[in-house]
Amino acid sequence: MNVQRTGIVLAPNSKRVLFRPFQFSVEQRYLRIIARVMSLSEEEIVCEAKVILAEFAARYHRERLKTYFLRRFEQIKQHVPTDQPLSELRRMVIGAYLSMEYSLESAALFNPSLVWHPDQSGLPEGARRFIISLRAVGEGHLSSITFRSGVMGADNSLTLDEDSPYVTTPEVVPNASYEKALFEKKLLEMERYSDYVAGVLAQLDEHFTMEHLRTAVQMLRRINRGRGEEAHRAANDILALAQANYAVYYDRESDLSERVIFPYAPSESNGIEDARFVRFVEANGKVRYYATYTAYDGKTILPQILETTDFLHFEISTLNGPEVMNKGMALFPRKVNGQYAMISRQDGENIYIMFSEHLHFWYTKTLLLKPAFPWEFVQLGNCGSPIETEEGWLLLTHGVGPMRKYAIGAALLDKNDPTKVLGRTKTPILSPNENEREGYVPNVVYSCGGEVHNGMLILPYAMSDYASSFALIPLDEVLASLR
Repeated sequence: MNVQRTGIVLAPNSKRVLFRPFQFSVEQRYLRIIARVMSLSEEEIVCEAKVILAEFAARYHRERLKTYFLRRFEQIKQHVPTDQPLSELRRMVIGAYLSMEYSLESAALFNPSLVWHPDQSGLPEGARRFIISLRAVGEGHLSSITFRSGVMGADNSLTLDEDSPYVTTPEVVPNASYEKALFEKKLLEMERYSDYVAGVLAQLDEHFTMEHLRTAVQMLRRINRGRGEEAHRAANDILALAQANYAVYYDRESDLSERVIFPYAPSESNGIEDARFVRFVEANGKVRYYATYTAYDGKTILPQILETTDFLHFEISTLNGPEVMNKGMALFPRKVNGQYAMISRQDGENIYIMFSEHLHFWYTKTLLLKPAFPWEFVQLGNCGSPIETEEGWLLLTHGVGPMRKYAIGAALLDKNDPTKVLGRTKTPILSPNENEREGYVPNVVYSCGGEVHNGMLILPYAMSDYASSFALIPLDEVLASLR
């Protein structure tokens, strides 16, 4: 098969930093740090503020660092040992001491997913603009979602837009309201339901807000003081589920490459992993972009879904139902026979397919593919959403073979009944070469989704969980290998 490696490499850039809270598990740390700042005279505060802004302000774009420091002060002001009003500069300096820089892609930039950009204006005939999302990993192996863009030319030449050296953090907005019946059902699915949880929910109306939920939790905490750790854990579980449903907004003036979806909810505290984006077309022609991803808190995997129309406003929510489990869920780019369709891997080994009338609820699955060839004997998974072709649904897969080597293959599903497998590759279409074998996880090529343009499969892929690149493969050759 004629696989053209473009040689384009998206490598991690440790200079791209964002600011975030500097947090401590022991409350006394906050008190001692604030007390030290409070001991400075106003003249010393003025000097300290100038030094901080001179050293760090130039590293951020379209965001005033001073504004962030003041906002950070508001988050921790309950630790300040006085109710006396503080000067703006003193509040800013306290906020600075309880903030930190985070290099979001200092360790890796991998597992790319490519979709067509919502704005296709101003391009030469036959060219098409794309967006690529990537899993960025920084200190502590914490994953977030970042973006790049580029153009696929009429001659199948691929060029990337210059990315910004800056990072823009969004405004985060919790869900306005929650439905109690669905909330209760999700806690049952997560095996987080208990008498304590039932007591909290009993205080809530059929629709409730985050404020109502916090009030109910606080009341039950007071009533159940003797239950200690059990009550504390249950309260955290309830609040974490509520916080897993939220929205993020970016400044319209920000460059796409400046935007980063950073872990926000407790369920994402150990990272947002492997977003699989898809350009979804409704029956009426309306377009939305969805991405399924894995939220991870260090113990529990929680599949989530992200929705946007413009890559400026993102709505994030939980997926629900007994078949929402494990990693690697990928949505079809349109409904099939009037239903949403999803590729999944509930058992961590085989590929399944699911259908549902509701995007956020999944109740049944059908086994689609099992490991069959030596390069995939360990396990199978998908490499993004199926791509619709004239011959059927092209499903890119990854297989794991000896020495945990990951390679990429494909399967062809019937267009009208995608539970029918028409063919699959006996050998990989892409395996790690000698230049791609070394990295954080050696011997791996992996993708979260590609597209077809002008008869060419555009396959973005990660190289050993470190950096990303692109391969171009003639679609007819891929399809021929599946017949």
